[in-house]
Amino acid sequence: MTDILSIAIGLIGLFFGGEWLVKSASRLAKSFGLPALIIGLTVVSIGTSAPELVVSVSAALGGSSDVALGNVIGSNIANIGLILGISGIIYPLFIHGQLVRREIPIMVAASVIIFLISLDGTIDQLEGFLLLCGYVAFVVVLYRFTPKTEEDKGEVEEVGQEVESIESIKEEPVIKRRDEAIRFVIGLVLLIIGAQLTVNGAISIARSVGISELIIGLTIVAIGTSLPEIVTSVVASLRKHSDIAVGNVIGSNIANLLVILGITAMIRPIPVQESLLRFELPIMMAFAIGVVPFVLDLKLQRWQAVLFLMAYIVFIINTITS
Repeated sequence: MTDILSIAIGLIGLFFGGEWLVKSASRLAKSFGLPALIIGLTVVSIGTSAPELVVSVSAALGGSSDVALGNVIGSNIANIGLILGISGIIYPLFIHGQLVRREIPIMVAASVIIFLISLDGTIDQLEGFLLLCGYVAFVVVLYRFTPKTEEDKGEVEEVGQEVESIESIKEEPVIKRRDEAIRFVIGLVLLIIGAQLTVNGAISIARSVGISELIIGLTIVAIGTSLPEIVTSVVASLRKHSDIAVGNVIGSNIANLLVILGITAMIRPIPVQESLLRFELPIMMAFAIGVVPFVLDLKLQRWQAVLFLMAYIVFIINTITS
């Protein structure tokens, strides 16, 4: 009972910590003049992935690398199967052409790269560093190729609407930046505490009932740390902001693979179980690749979203019962 309470309190901390962190980071970035595209696909995506980052790093430092890797793999599968599934069922998602041309192929490529570098049974520190460098290159490409025409700028602004209610920082800039910096720190502290409670509770339950830490990471922890993405994409879908719902998922998956696994591996090499190479990693690639044919016409229909959700439910059932 104590462990369940620990997980519940931890997930609440992750949720509110992620919310405060992403909003404050977005507003601070906006106050320094960063383009909406960069904020929407980097700052916001990393912000909503912050729970995964803190949980994975905390698990790796505690010697529970199965939780760290399972968390990332499970989160990426949940982002597509669960979040895109639910969002697309709520309202058919219209896909921005730029996501189809650039971000989705990058997500697919990153998924394949993770599988390839895992074949030797370890994601080592050098590979982690290269993954992180890959994300830096991704950000540079985003910045260099930010649309310059007024029409493109208008479309791109919608991708960054997660950064809603950003006040003009020109008035009282010091006070507002200070307030956002304080909120950022509080959010970070909540994330750290929430991550510790979630990881410790999940590992304790796994050990007490004989469930592997990997399965706990792939299911409970993965869904829990995906709460910010779930809330962001579902709310965006309800408001018919399709680009946000889809862009948040794609950007978060790229950040999970390149930033989170990169930083975690740099701290401590991540061992990869053979079972992951046979099932979970191929499934993660399949979900990433499976997005492509469904969005070529720049729209995700409800029946396609239902397929994603059903595939995710089958994955969870198979993971728990195997």
